[in-house]
Amino acid sequence: MGLSRAAYYYAPIVPSKQYSDFEIRDWIEKIHQEFPAYGYRRVYHYLMRQEIRVNSKRIKRIMREYELFTCLKKWMRPRGTHSGLKIRYPNLIVGKKLTGPNQVWATDFTYIKLRSEFAYLSAVIDIYTRKIVGWALSRELTHDFCLEAIKGAVKRENPPEGLIHHSDRGVQYVCEPYIHYLLENKMQVSMSRPGTPEENAFIESFFKTLKKEEVYLKKYQTVGDVIKSIPKFIDEVYNKKRLHSSLGYMSPEEYECKVLELKINDRPVQKIWGRSV
Repeated sequence: MGLSRAAYYYAPIVPSKQYSDFEIRDWIEKIHQEFPAYGYRRVYHYLMRQEIRVNSKRIKRIMREYELFTCLKKWMRPRGTHSGLKIRYPNLIVGKKLTGPNQVWATDFTYIKLRSEFAYLSAVIDIYTRKIVGWALSRELTHDFCLEAIKGAVKRENPPEGLIHHSDRGVQYVCEPYIHYLLENKMQVSMSRPGTPEENAFIESFFKTLKKEEVYLKKYQTVGDVIKSIPKFIDEVYNKKRLHSSLGYMSPEEYECKVLELKINDRPVQKIWGRSV
């Protein structure tokens, strides 16, 4: 037929669909309605999951040109809590290699400033999946609501014996009722050093996300606002929908389901970095 070998094997390249800047801008604005703190990387992966292929650098340019970056308050470095008691437990999670959920939980609490008072949130996070497995709200800073959070996590997840429970050395976590509950449920107690919130970085990261993407934007005024909105954000947005870069841009529950389908030897291994003492 008079064709060269190269022409015979030539496969024409099908051009990808081209989108205008206005289309991409509208998509970004729609994404920001539900996830107002998404940067260009998460927007890129969100669109990819919708089978919309747009270069990440182009997304970044459009967000800059149309001023689509969110205005978020600067996160202040949290202060660690210290009980002043002589109870000491070592940090067991530094260098730990995780192969699945319910191996290491971390917990802490944070405050939510309201119009005339404070509300407090205690949360328990599974370090492997970044899923919030337990939480509790309170008007008072006592050990009771922290105990309520861990009890809710145990009831929800039914973890195996030997799970590592990591916290700081705040009085809420070293008091007798709390420690007794952990030991009664066959958990290993792990604690970070006083004044070192970076040693409990996973739960601190969640609180940062919560405040930037929920609390600061909605400007809660009353405890009723907190009770109405926080549970919905945790269960419906953070656990089920929010994409995590550390999880390959999947949500915690999506990542958990994917991992549990794999054999233990085939699961991704996560190593917890930090300074051992």
